[in-house]
Amino acid sequence: MISDRHVVTASRVKRPGIPAGALALIAALLSGGGVRAQGVTSPAPVPAVPRAHEPAPGAANAMDGPESAEPRAVAAVIDDYVREALRSNLSLRAEGLVLERSLAALDAARAHFLPTLAFDARYTRAEGGRQLELPVGTLLNPVYSTLNQLLVAQGRPAEFAAIQNQNFNFQREREQDTRVSLRQALYAPAIPAAVRAQRAQLEAAEFDRMAVARRLKRDLTVGYLDWLKATREVGIVEASVALLSENLRVSDSLYRNGKVTQDQVLRARAELLAVQQQLRDARNGDSQARSYVDFLLNRALDTPLEPATIEGEIGHTGHDLAALRAEALGNRPEIGQLERTIRAAESQVRVANADRRPTLSLGVDAGINDERYDFGSGRNFGTVSLLLHWQLFDGGLTAAAVHGARAEARRAAVLRDQTAQQIQLEVQQALDALETSTDSLATATARAEAAHAAFRIASRKRDEGVINQVEFIDARSSLTGAELNLNVTRFDVLSRQAQLDYATASGTLPLEALTARAP
Repeated sequence: MISDRHVVTASRVKRPGIPAGALALIAALLSGGGVRAQGVTSPAPVPAVPRAHEPAPGAANAMDGPESAEPRAVAAVIDDYVREALRSNLSLRAEGLVLERSLAALDAARAHFLPTLAFDARYTRAEGGRQLELPVGTLLNPVYSTLNQLLVAQGRPAEFAAIQNQNFNFQREREQDTRVSLRQALYAPAIPAAVRAQRAQLEAAEFDRMAVARRLKRDLTVGYLDWLKATREVGIVEASVALLSENLRVSDSLYRNGKVTQDQVLRARAELLAVQQQLRDARNGDSQARSYVDFLLNRALDTPLEPATIEGEIGHTGHDLAALRAEALGNRPEIGQLERTIRAAESQVRVANADRRPTLSLGVDAGINDERYDFGSGRNFGTVSLLLHWQLFDGGLTAAAVHGARAEARRAAVLRDQTAQQIQLEVQQALDALETSTDSLATATARAEAAHAAFRIASRKRDEGVINQVEFIDARSSLTGAELNLNVTRFDVLSRQAQLDYATASGTLPLEALTARAP
């Protein structure tokens, strides 16, 4: 899940530096101009360092499609990726299932308003058990005996025979009971309170899903910007590798011609290997950043990403902290989620208090009852009942439930206040970070421009033979460091703007993508 339901931002790619030891490897032999020794190979043209705002070599081929296609603006690419993530991200799918569960719970609470209809059937075979004896013979036989004597005295035959006492079983040997039962709540105060509680829980789940969607948008934006930054850093470090490779070639040529000692060649090789290791780290950071974005998009982790240009995306807009804090408190879904949680807890208090009140319901039963399955008089039956239930004493169970529900409501209120303070802190931190990066951008840009100008001058001096190789490589190293710094600073501004947008919940989400099914 992107819990909280929660998504981790990709680690920043390490910013490689340019070793300085190789800048002096031929200082002992160069005396102010290019190498003129007989048999020594002159340095080949040094490859240019890609500017921080230019795509790294090969980055345009990372996306399936024509190689000649111009990269789109980074905002358009991120918007497309956000739509795809809202459709396919697994954490967001899990939150959608939580929302479905809350909706089902609300439907279950509403169902108590409706009557219930049930069909019940029972067939019983019984043996033994208690018996009831009726002393019919004991009561009537003396009377019959007296009547018979009177008849005999009149010369008539006796007409009344003696009878036995009767025994009856309490249980029938065979019995069936088949009925249809209808139950309808007429007065049950716990039902509407439970419905309000579940409705508040559903709204809280909707806000929680929206919070996950906004975190997903932030993480995807920052992750994609980290990937773009990594691709450009790879290009800058690759140019540094080319620089030190040329440096090693010159040093080796000088050594073969007896102009330098072997330790300078070994130093040049060591520094080249160090930068090659940094290049592997940079490429690894590129791969990790790409895999993280693919993970957020729920697709194969080696799927290429579309390159983009950041030209015109960096603006210098003033911000008011108080206005941003007010906007955040009004827009952040976390506040809405906790507000609904408080409502749900207050409704649970009403549910618990409802147990102290009576309930009234209607019961209707109709069916047949006999030793055999048959219909007719003496077998069919029907009843209509009013059922009143009032619990007068429960040992403090209801009071404990009310106390617990009130404690939960107070806890939700405390969490709301804490979250509000945390959001205000996030806004302040995001704004401070953005302003720091924006201020640093001007310095980094000026540094890169100065380094470019110095390198152009050094290049002309080298071509004219009025600068030694150490000074030329030093200018080239300063240019590479300035380009790396500008690259990081530019993307830091964009990433911190995304952090501020998340902190204030500004910008829109393509909500239609939340309801769309992933392909």
